[in-house]
Amino acid sequence: MARDKSPIVKQSRREGYALAPKAAKIMAKKSGIPGEHANMRVRSSSLYLIQLREKQKVRRLYGLLEKQFAKLMKEATRAEGLTGENLLEFLERRTDNVVYRAGFASTRRQARQLVSHGHFLLNGRRIDIPSIRLKPGDILEVRPKSAKSAYFKSLPGQPAPLSWLKSDAKKLKIEITGKPKREEAEVGINEQLIVEYYSR
Repeated sequence: MARDKSPIVKQSRREGYALAPKAAKIMAKKSGIPGEHANMRVRSSSLYLIQLREKQKVRRLYGLLEKQFAKLMKEATRAEGLTGENLLEFLERRTDNVVYRAGFASTRRQARQLVSHGHFLLNGRRIDIPSIRLKPGDILEVRPKSAKSAYFKSLPGQPAPLSWLKSDAKKLKIEITGKPKREEAEVGINEQLIVEYYSR
């Protein structure tokens, strides 16, 4: 399964946006584009560059490769409603993101690994594909065998409540009760810039 293995802190500094909690701590001390000659680069403020960086930021935030992201964007364009909001909804409903949002992982990368290793059941069936898009009524739960592990006995912490999912840390169960609202997506995202980038 293809995935971006480059350091999350390096990616965060490149985008000027903390893609993970540990990146926020490091960026507070060391900001700017990574690289020995980063300060020598001429930084353009063209509209194209702004759109590109926003696209890269969101793509890396949710852990998608370029081909995957472009395919999702095409689907969002064909769907009813606003393209940008459709895109964010599709990203939020990915299984790995749901595991992260429910508080079963401290980062999306960790959530992706948990799903890939087959620790979850979707409606009673074992899955190992992080990109599966969940829908209202779906139930995601930790496999009984995995539930005995030390990790699931001491989950990272309680997440902020969301209107579209219910998380039960004791039963190790997540229920999808609706669809994500735009205001519940990650803060600091300008999806219109991404739409404009792909509309060139």
